[in-house]
Amino acid sequence: MSGPSIDRSSNRPLVGRWIQIPSMSQEHVHIPVMPEEVVSLLGGRDDEETPSGLLVDATLGAGGHSALLLERLPRLRVFGTDQDPEILDIARRRLGPFQDRATLEHCRMTELARRMRKLRLEAPIGFLMDVGVSSLQLDQADRGFSFMSDGPLDMRMDPERDRTAADIINRWDEGDLADLFYFEGGESRSRRIAAAIVEARRRIPFKRTGVLADVIARAVGGRGKTHPATKTFQALRRAVNEEGDELQAGLEAAETVLADGGVLVVISFHSGEDGVVKRFLADRAKAGAWEVLTRRPLKPTPQEARTNPRSRSACLRAARRVRTGEQPVTNQDSASSADQNTGAFGSDATGRHGKSRLEGENR
Repeated sequence: MSGPSIDRSSNRPLVGRWIQIPSMSQEHVHIPVMPEEVVSLLGGRDDEETPSGLLVDATLGAGGHSALLLERLPRLRVFGTDQDPEILDIARRRLGPFQDRATLEHCRMTELARRMRKLRLEAPIGFLMDVGVSSLQLDQADRGFSFMSDGPLDMRMDPERDRTAADIINRWDEGDLADLFYFEGGESRSRRIAAAIVEARRRIPFKRTGVLADVIARAVGGRGKTHPATKTFQALRRAVNEEGDELQAGLEAAETVLADGGVLVVISFHSGEDGVVKRFLADRAKAGAWEVLTRRPLKPTPQEARTNPRSRSACLRAARRVRTGEQPVTNQDSASSADQNTGAFGSDATGRHGKSRLEGENR
């Protein structure tokens, strides 16, 4: 599969046609981020025949990106996976008109390569990851992701996970909570917040998002541009869903399964996640496994940021898989990559953090 054209002056893909976003019912209000860029990067050059083959959408969500890809690229088939069964049901309805061109599975990225081997799927020509929390998850109070609406303190994308946000808040000691909020959420007032949480839970365990958000707000003062609970909730969500491990597993799965010349596109919404993607591609490009297509991350256009405010923090990186002359990953390479990716958020695989790294006076 040939790569897309890139405008080297702006570092953006050259898009020959605007994408017509299909009409959506009320349950499909989720708008895919940077759709023109995604289709252009995964769809090959405008002067070539549309690609034929399999594309993996490893974070299917409501199916917005996959619907656009299937609509624009009639010879493409999609294998879509998501760890959230509720959103997967929405995607099934949305992609139903494409019939056997779309195959969907409930699957985490840590299980993806193994699942594809089990199903004996062909090597895909494209691999898409849109990481982080979905707008649909944020907008459902009963999922417990948002501090804007009161709901159970859950935050699990996959209900089969054992640990909820309430388990972390009520069971972790004060030092571990402070580390979590600081390293996974970038919260400089993490010590103050952790102390307030531990003091409050002595009276009654936390069960609701609204109560937790109120405790955090009282601990750190009034609201600025963002709600004072924003970074703490982000850290909790990342720990509950082991998002660092899932991202790393997705990147490794893409390298394992992509066909020679296949294109990987990753959209992230956090500087730490973008750093993980950047380092992975840079390190493996040096080993001959990837050709990086985006020197710098692509960002939404001002027009998209205005019409879809949740896209504002999105960063898109892309690379083409190269299998000729690549150097295999060694144990030392894997250890180095794992150390660097851990450093992006300061966490280990369990979501706990080293107390020796607590240094900030504001914390």
